[in-house]
Amino acid sequence: MTDEPATTASPAARSSRAVILARIREALRVPAPPPHMLDRQLVTAAEPPTASQPDRGSGFPTLSVLPAEAGRPWLPDGGATPEERLALLTDNLEKLRAVVHRCGSADEAGSVVAELARSNSWQRVAFHHDPLIEPLVPQLPCEVVEVDGADGSDKHRLEACDAGISSCELLVAQTGSILVSSRLSGGRGLSILPHVHVVVAHTSQIFGTLGDALEATKARHGGQLPSMLSFITGPSRTGDIERILVLGAHGPKELHVILIG
Repeated sequence: MTDEPATTASPAARSSRAVILARIREALRVPAPPPHMLDRQLVTAAEPPTASQPDRGSGFPTLSVLPAEAGRPWLPDGGATPEERLALLTDNLEKLRAVVHRCGSADEAGSVVAELARSNSWQRVAFHHDPLIEPLVPQLPCEVVEVDGADGSDKHRLEACDAGISSCELLVAQTGSILVSSRLSGGRGLSILPHVHVVVAHTSQIFGTLGDALEATKARHGGQLPSMLSFITGPSRTGDIERILVLGAHGPKELHVILIG
């Protein structure tokens, strides 16, 4: 048994192909703006062609706003004020099984981290050089590993740490995400290899949306983004076909966010 050459396809096959191509041509000929853009009057009618300018317009509606602005009404709320953004971020983080600690000062944040270390019997904690992190380190009742040095950057030593403490670029209220980078979060491994990730941030680092977060990060680094950016949205998790959630499958199984301010 051999395959029939395409040139000798049956009449039924040729008819089906013609129908499919006809539908594709029709779809390309009559574009349809997304319904939400029409509902919000985000389109304007294109100018019709004239005798002197036959190619001036297609006669179809055109967008009058940028796609990012058109999509905002359909994305999760990011909060209009700092208080709303803080409340949204906290709520989203807790829904994602992260633990949020509110602190009024760096000293209070140090006490929180020290208590986490004692209550969980941490033996070794990794950290990196950062103004928000350094005041916390002397209060830790265990061995500390600084990842800025050659020894601390070794992946095997990081994997042996019970927890890693890092700063972040900023936090996104819209999705409850934490944006970390290779430049401001202790490299690429500190937020991934230890079993617990502790993020220390100031409430002024909370932004409303993912788009705002990326624009702010780009501006912070003079238009040149770091070589690695990652949005952390809750502890590492996976689920099998039976929908059984497992935490810590591909990274830290616990995420603690310490907000100062």
